[in-house]
Amino acid sequence: MRNGYICIMALFTMQVSLPDRPGSLGMLASAIGSAGADIRGLQVIKSEDGVGYDEITVAVPGTDPSDLVEVLNSIGGVEVLSIEPLA
Repeated sequence: MRNGYICIMALFTMQVSLPDRPGSLGMLASAIGSAGADIRGLQVIKSEDGVGYDEITVAVPGTDPSDLVEVLNSIGGVEVLSIEPLA
């Protein structure tokens, strides 16, 4: 509930790439929270040539994750490779 209203959240799974260095995942998590989304699950897929690949399940306010994707893609070295709704 936000400001006395129930907030509808939709679940999405996204694949992201990010720099494989200390603090990168924390920065990504902070950006997800700043965008109003909530991390529900995280799996590190692999690390290769200084790049980490993760799968993150997020709850996004409403039903459109485009604002979240825009915020994450604006972070240097971070790229949302895919995002799919969970059935």
